[in-house]
Amino acid sequence: MISINIMSSADKIKGQGVLSAHDEQVNLVKGIKDYYIEENKIDICDITHFHTVNFEYFLWLPFLKNKSTTVGYVHFVPETLENSLHLFKPFKYIFYKYLIKFYSSMDKLVVVNPYFIDILNSYGISKDKIKYIPNYVSSTNFFRKTEKEKEELKDIFDIPKEKFVVLSVGQLQKRKGVLEFIELAKTMPDVEFLWAGAAVFGKMSEGYNEIKEAISNNLPANVHFLGLIDRNKMNDIYNLADVMFLPSYEELFPMCILEAMCVNIPILTRDLDIYNGILFDFYVSGNNNDEFRSIIYNLRNDKNYYEEISQKSKEGNIFYSKENVQKMWHKFYDECVKYRGNANDK
Repeated sequence: MISINIMSSADKIKGQGVLSAHDEQVNLVKGIKDYYIEENKIDICDITHFHTVNFEYFLWLPFLKNKSTTVGYVHFVPETLENSLHLFKPFKYIFYKYLIKFYSSMDKLVVVNPYFIDILNSYGISKDKIKYIPNYVSSTNFFRKTEKEKEELKDIFDIPKEKFVVLSVGQLQKRKGVLEFIELAKTMPDVEFLWAGAAVFGKMSEGYNEIKEAISNNLPANVHFLGLIDRNKMNDIYNLADVMFLPSYEELFPMCILEAMCVNIPILTRDLDIYNGILFDFYVSGNNNDEFRSIIYNLRNDKNYYEEISQKSKEGNIFYSKENVQKMWHKFYDECVKYRGNANDK
């Protein structure tokens, strides 16, 4: 049996996608009978899989050499951090250098979006060591509720049953499009806008003061910032919504899109290149608030169009099913064991 030690400190900060991705990935591979999974153990296993880039993990690498295949999970690169966190410039420079050094030190890397293979390669990391495996969300935890249940949820959250509901999910950072979300909502008073998420890194979050002021400064009645929601309650939030709207300017592979696909509601995003290789035609997109407004009103007013885009979301959920993604991890981990055997033979 192959032993795998999965290392992560993502649970230290709630409400970030890295934690959701970690939990889903661990539960997924635990379902593969060929593997014995350990978590955060000081132990030498066949594979050591790092979800986070802790310095103590880096210091441990020399002890793993020739004994364990090291795998790094690429949840972010310097480009995505640039507009996420406000860091002191000297510290930012050092951290970015360390981040690439950490990735370079791994035997294998996993990216959640093929778009980032070329970015890592631009830092001198060989494409041969990089594998694309998409994020995954369990349909046991995220699923579509009945119409009656959805009406009951609207009662709980004091949302009129006849209102069309647009939901955004994510940290409160400028790159997430929070300010544009508010401005769009102001022009659509007949639609309810919900945002689930918080500034989980506090004042380090890019645009913290500007976003705080915008939220505090007389939000229109149709805009509701729900704060940080426990993940075990997020299925209710998705079922409140008629549309999942992601106005972000930068992403990798948002877990919230997969979660919303499980509920089969339409996915609306900003038109970004990074989505081309992962969302295919499972979604609709726009470039600005005028286009977003037009799409949302079309979804609300045209039942056939709404059903068409909902079906695309459902197809996306099937595409990223447990069986498909689990097979990818099974094949990858088997390759990691073979890699270590070949390396030791040299």
